[in-house]
Amino acid sequence: MLVDKNQVIYLAGHNGMVGKAIGRALAAEGFKNVITRSHSELELLSHEAVCDFYAANKEIECVIIAAAKVGGIHANNTRPAEFIHDNLTIQNNLIHEAWQHGIKKLIFLGSSCIYPKLAKQPITEDQLLTGALEPTNEAYAIAKIAGIKMCESYNRQHGTDYRSLMPTNLYGPGDYFHPEYSHVIPALLQRFHKAATAGDKHVTIWGSGTPMRDFLHVDDMANACMQVLSIDADSYYAKVPRNNSHVNVGSGHEMSIKECAEAIADACAFKGDIQFDADKPDGMMRKILDISLAQSLGWKPRIDFKSGIRSTYQWFKENIENIRC
Repeated sequence: MLVDKNQVIYLAGHNGMVGKAIGRALAAEGFKNVITRSHSELELLSHEAVCDFYAANKEIECVIIAAAKVGGIHANNTRPAEFIHDNLTIQNNLIHEAWQHGIKKLIFLGSSCIYPKLAKQPITEDQLLTGALEPTNEAYAIAKIAGIKMCESYNRQHGTDYRSLMPTNLYGPGDYFHPEYSHVIPALLQRFHKAATAGDKHVTIWGSGTPMRDFLHVDDMANACMQVLSIDADSYYAKVPRNNSHVNVGSGHEMSIKECAEAIADACAFKGDIQFDADKPDGMMRKILDISLAQSLGWKPRIDFKSGIRSTYQWFKENIENIRC
């Protein structure tokens, strides 16, 4: 791919947590020609709107797709139709029209939920499509799998260089703090913040607390994106199989939901008890990504969990007036 810093990049989803982090990383690396559009300026669910956008911006040479409909276990479990429809539509529009308008370089961002529920741990890229998915986020996972295979198919048929990165559970500044539909870390962070502020004696968390997870700071994810942008096609595909071309991006470490909750409680100065509601779903019992392929491409995570949580909580407090929680 080897994107020159003077080339024009379209960053889709720049207002989300991941998009903002990639925007910061692009600016830090000296990329000055980054095109963005807010939801009010460009409806990504509209094929016509996306087509018109590409037609009006012929200078675009690379697309980064950080746009997606996202949410935690409750949102995925209760709104599967929205998650599969919206994500398929967004990525189909962006990928197909990028090719139609002669754009050869693209990065598609997915999720570690693409892997089978009973995948061997740590999860390697070649375990994709080897078993049944976790039912609670199946719709979202199927959409992201389709995005990977769409990129591979366009590469195979049309000679494009469309690459896919599959991050683990991300957190950081700009996260989605919704009272019902957010991911585990923002959900826990706002819950412990409220409890600490109110002087509550306990906080109850969904599930048993025993599932093991792999959490990555979003700025580490953005740095992985920058690394992939910097590698030429011959060097990249010498290590990444073209027919299984997605790359895992994770922390390389795992912790239980209980340990995660305790670290967040400590950051929020919550002194009460942590209780677990085992009647609520746990999701996959263990999920950690094998990141050896990403490391072979020259990337490694740098931000440890405790310092990452502290900085995320500081951002949360500074922006709480603009956050719905």
